[in-house]
Amino acid sequence: SAAGGGPGRGAGSGPRGGRAGAGVTAAFTLNGRPVTWEGEARTTLLDALRDDLGATGTHGGCEHGVCGACTVLLDGEAVRSCLLLAVQVGGRQVVTIEGVADGPDLHPVQAALAAHHGLQCGYCTPGMVLGIIDLLASGRVGARSTHDEIAEALAGHLCRCTGYAGIVAAVASLAGATGPGGGSGGGSGR
Repeated sequence: SAAGGGPGRGAGSGPRGGRAGAGVTAAFTLNGRPVTWEGEARTTLLDALRDDLGATGTHGGCEHGVCGACTVLLDGEAVRSCLLLAVQVGGRQVVTIEGVADGPDLHPVQAALAAHHGLQCGYCTPGMVLGIIDLLASGRVGARSTHDEIAEALAGHLCRCTGYAGIVAAVASLAGATGPGGGSGGGSGR
């Protein structure tokens, strides 16, 4: 179950029912608060977050680490939660989309996506936001990045609705990209 007064239903009470294997635990920090998760050793971080810890903003897509919908931050770096087991995050910091805003104020990445019409149905948005936070924090995208370089950096996040133009423009605005093809114009998109 989740500790620290947060949401959580306890292991084995999710949609899949009871346990089929030995129970394990992982204590970690989720969105700034300590939690202790318990469940089956084979449970992915994605399933633990959604089914047991109430972090339903993390979405499953391909379940092979290709689409980016399940992206979370692990110790500040973007990772695919469908490829990690929940027990692997013991002692670490996990941030989901529920943990990026500051109260009612949107995170700057969320605000930029809204301002540049970089979201539509919203299914990919949580993973996209966390991936962009990592791209900007790591310096893989910066002021000298071109439109095409930003689009390439986003290649691990699939979006079927937007055509990526608004997403690339949002990232460019946050990075201060003004080089050839940078900013909201230029480049070929995705």
